[in-house]
Amino acid sequence: MKLEELNVYNQANVIADEVWQIVESWDYFKKDTLGKQLVRSADSISANIAEGYGRYFFKENRNFCYYSRGSLLETKNWIGKAYRRQIIDQENHDNLVKELDQLHKSLNGYIKYITESSRKES
Repeated sequence: MKLEELNVYNQANVIADEVWQIVESWDYFKKDTLGKQLVRSADSISANIAEGYGRYFFKENRNFCYYSRGSLLETKNWIGKAYRRQIIDQENHDNLVKELDQLHKSLNGYIKYITESSRKES
């Protein structure tokens, strides 16, 4: 299977692109402070999945998925801040949180799959 066929990777990229579209319209101060952090953390979700996928060993792949999960939770943190500071509206907040919750479940499933695959190889 190619990386581009991996559902969890594609879900992460969709979210990152949505975040980019939202932040792109912010004024300079908001972009420079919260926006850059939000975009970086959202981009990091798929980037870590990709890096782990490219590793030869299951354990390394799983570790990068853990990093990805950390970036996912960081992204939720920044989205919460943006909402509380009235930078994004409730609809964008709720949609992104829902998508991130779904991605979190998918990522946990992928980590479980990697773990089980590594046991079969042993």
